[in-house]
Amino acid sequence: MAGIALRQISKSYGGHTVIHGVDLDIAEGEFLVLVGPSGCGKSTLLRMIAGLEEITGGQMQIGGKVVNALSPSERNVAMVFQDYALYPHMTVAENMGFGLRMRDNNPQLIDERVKGAAETLKLAPLLERRPGQLSGGQRQRVAMGRAIVRDPQAFLFDEPLSNLDAGLRVEMRLEIAKLHRRIRATTVYVTHDQVEAMTLADRIVVMNAGLMEQVGPPLDLYHRPASLFVARFIGSPTMNTLTLSAMGGEHLQVGTEKVAIAGLAVTAGTPVVLGIRAEDLSPCAPSEAWFTGELAMVERLGSQTFGYLDNGGERLTTVEFPRSSPVRIGDVISVKGDMKAVHVFDKATGKRLN
Repeated sequence: MAGIALRQISKSYGGHTVIHGVDLDIAEGEFLVLVGPSGCGKSTLLRMIAGLEEITGGQMQIGGKVVNALSPSERNVAMVFQDYALYPHMTVAENMGFGLRMRDNNPQLIDERVKGAAETLKLAPLLERRPGQLSGGQRQRVAMGRAIVRDPQAFLFDEPLSNLDAGLRVEMRLEIAKLHRRIRATTVYVTHDQVEAMTLADRIVVMNAGLMEQVGPPLDLYHRPASLFVARFIGSPTMNTLTLSAMGGEHLQVGTEKVAIAGLAVTAGTPVVLGIRAEDLSPCAPSEAWFTGELAMVERLGSQTFGYLDNGGERLTTVEFPRSSPVRIGDVISVKGDMKAVHVFDKATGKRLN
């Protein structure tokens, strides 16, 4: 396995730049996840690592070797796509060994590697079947097996679970996590699903409009987002926000309460956005409320209960209640936040202030 280094990597189509000077080091054996909304550049960046997209500017290294001018086959990386890309007329074994046969590898070596990967991925009983005889999860495991047998320097996954139903996505997440723990392969994984990102990643890169908004371990991004964009993107349900005018120094006026935010230093009158997550809000007296409104919807998920409060703002305020809470649609609820869990962002720039 090998580390990957991106140095001021950019990508343009004509006069339109879609990736803006990305600097990133991916350690050997690391599981790095690229997340962001559609069109943010995450798949383009992955395809540049694979050699499927030309690099417009900057330098890319894999295993310490500059690969800008190398073809995909010369980079020794394996890519797993969301549509599996299996040959329907070939058996599972033939699909898994296809890349090795194209490189004129010894048939005995191919057989050994295919059987080894099949054992790892629990595909041994399926080796003589064709893709049309497999479930979606089994097909994705075959695609992963085809990558494993090549013994590449790095594995690249482009939204591999997006075509699966919810139950299979959970199952395949577990399979991918177990596989990575077993072989400790350098892995770059693209997804728009933050649950996949939070559960699989050693580090997450949050991308926005071709730029890296923040890079770090999943819980760092959740508990200390560097920007309003990251705060709203990471976490489900999304973070609640409230636009305020700073009172100066560390103080904000939230509802009827003047509160001090540790580490905040803002000029009086500056527009700021206060962020608070659903689990950090709790019912209170109306006179102390940060948010008051009527419950527009209640979601009972078994282990959790979420209420969506219509307080007349731009979006509904989400509150997590005890799972056995008797709250109902139409109830008028007042809530306030835990001061130790607030996030404050500059409204103009979106950058974190506290």
